[in-house]
Amino acid sequence: MNIQRPVTALSLRLPTSSGALEAFEMSAPRNFPDHVTGPLNRVALAAAHVVADPLADGDPWLQPAVDWERTIAYREYLWGLGLGVAEAMDTAQRGMGLDWPMALDLVKRSVAAAKARGNAVVFSGAGTDHLDPAAARNVEDVIRAYEEQLAAIEAVGGRIILMASRALARVAKGPDDYVRVYDRILAQAKEPVIIHWLGDMFDPALAGYWGSTDLDEAMETALAVINANAAKVDGVKISLLDKDKEIAMRRRLPKSVRMYTGDDFNYAELIAGDDQGYSDALLGIFDAIAPAAAAALSALAKDDLATFHDVFAPTVPLSRHIFKAPTRFYKTGVVFMAYLNGHQDHFTMVGGQESARSTLHLSELFRLADRAGLFRDPEKAAARMRAVMQVRGVEA
Repeated sequence: MNIQRPVTALSLRLPTSSGALEAFEMSAPRNFPDHVTGPLNRVALAAAHVVADPLADGDPWLQPAVDWERTIAYREYLWGLGLGVAEAMDTAQRGMGLDWPMALDLVKRSVAAAKARGNAVVFSGAGTDHLDPAAARNVEDVIRAYEEQLAAIEAVGGRIILMASRALARVAKGPDDYVRVYDRILAQAKEPVIIHWLGDMFDPALAGYWGSTDLDEAMETALAVINANAAKVDGVKISLLDKDKEIAMRRRLPKSVRMYTGDDFNYAELIAGDDQGYSDALLGIFDAIAPAAAAALSALAKDDLATFHDVFAPTVPLSRHIFKAPTRFYKTGVVFMAYLNGHQDHFTMVGGQESARSTLHLSELFRLADRAGLFRDPEKAAARMRAVMQVRGVEA
């Protein structure tokens, strides 16, 4: 991998925290693959975003509209890079703009596209988001909600990611209620599922999940569920942004159960692993850095750790920036990257979330993405950045 990247003549002015504008000279992109066919030694799923329809006649905050053609095309792009797709997750604004009927439509389309490719991997989120947490009376309501989504996804041939439930977090009286719900749902799954433990930094409504605000106590409950149902669990994805907690849990999983890192701050070292194991990946940042992820994972499969770390190292500051607090707004950065790289023709998001990050945030994102060599067409990226800055009052 060529580490030295020549500076091009492209430059633009970007705002700084002092309120001034500074000249920023762009770099040439790194030589990342357009397509990957070789085997990988890690399972890698990208939690993919949806592309909004900017011309839909409706109020974006109230009537989400999706460009289905571009949305599925983006999944084809991820599959072509050797990545699997984690569908209808929070990256796709599930429960944060996309309701259950739209999510199921997305799952149907994605599963059909995966089957048409023959070997494309897609797991889809089953949750309880059609049940208003305030309307949930007890855990039986939560179980019925999970059962409905599980059955609907399996009916179209989908594999399951068992998402965390806001309704369960609200009605559960303690760890035993979590055990009861997960035991019931896992017993019904046709194929092993991925359990998603989403931290409250991503969704404040999930505070105290697994029956405790103490993460060590919560982990004990999660491990009890997994160990009791190991044959029905493909893996567990934890999104706590705490690498030590992930490693501790990883070392206690049954041998048949994978740890899928959801740590968008420390994914490189967690995927590389240590002498006691490693994490596979189910990451929202892989949507934004897919070519780099494909290059790094391909190098790892060839035992080329130097290239693996060389590729991933500059993407980590970008990921930490995109996922900085309030972390739930990370989707804005993910979609902004897709826009800058030409995967969609607009920076419009479901729910109007393009407004969720500041001009300074987007400017720093642009700098970090450039330093990581992620702009496949720097001229197009610069032109689009200037357009967004101009709308926000900056003559870039």
